[in-house]
Amino acid sequence: MAVYTPLDEADIRALLAHYGIGALQSFQGIMEGVENSNFLLVTDQGKFILTLFEKRVRIDDLPYFTTLMEWWGERGIPCPHPVRMQSGQALAAVKEKPALLVSFLEGGGVEKITVEHMLQLGRLAADMHLAAMDYPHFRANAMSVKGWEAIIDKIIDRVDEIEGGLRALINEEFNYVSGHWPHGLPGGPIHADLFPDNVFFTKNFGKSPMLSGVIDFYFACNDAWAYDLAICVNAWCFDHRPRFVPERAQALMQAYTRRRSLTPEEEAAFPLLLRGAALRFLLTRAHDRLFHPPGALVSPKDPLEYVEKLRHFQRSGL
Repeated sequence: MAVYTPLDEADIRALLAHYGIGALQSFQGIMEGVENSNFLLVTDQGKFILTLFEKRVRIDDLPYFTTLMEWWGERGIPCPHPVRMQSGQALAAVKEKPALLVSFLEGGGVEKITVEHMLQLGRLAADMHLAAMDYPHFRANAMSVKGWEAIIDKIIDRVDEIEGGLRALINEEFNYVSGHWPHGLPGGPIHADLFPDNVFFTKNFGKSPMLSGVIDFYFACNDAWAYDLAICVNAWCFDHRPRFVPERAQALMQAYTRRRSLTPEEEAAFPLLLRGAALRFLLTRAHDRLFHPPGALVSPKDPLEYVEKLRHFQRSGL
């Protein structure tokens, strides 16, 4: 989450006039994240999150996201539900940008990751995959191999501004991964962005953390379930240096496979999927570093973190 398009109280009140969720009491921008503008709204009937879609998200894809959130919510996956306007529509427009209002989830993202977090994340990922097996809509993964190639074309002449040698690393890795990318693995709708700031936990004093929900569905798409799991390994299984933490990966995989076993084809492809996931986030972070919008109220994340992760998977796999 982030803020790229500032809003004032008049903007918020004009939007709320189309909903039946009470009178505005307060609102504030949410600084975390990199993709869209997000705000916490408090009315006399509760808390809500407003998202303005800024980039990478196509308007035609938004119904896929909203109906998938409703589908998962109806099947027990803890996630926000879209709030529909009095007209019945889920999507609105604010400052000429598509917008969505959703319910608020208690809890917050994870900073100090433990094995218990990983166990609960593994169960969540498997449950999300199984719950959406018969979801009737389809969205191709715009951030798969073809999407990476488009980003590379845009950034490759400048990436050595970030670190010398990055151009060669990206070209070599893309050529290898794209030439060996697996097809036909079991799949369906995936979240595709299950990072620690998108999976919420609550913690009562003296008790273990409890997973309270998952947010930010705007990279969701149809793809291999094992690729979603590889994204989780990249996002959760390294410390701040970043060094690989095998205990986290073991807990994640064990919890996931207790719910849903991997096929032999998925196991064989998993080392490559790990490299592909690392490359995907290296590319988008490098893009955001090089093309950071002036005046945006958020700092781009460090792409070099994913250089180290990619090199780990090149050396060692999982």
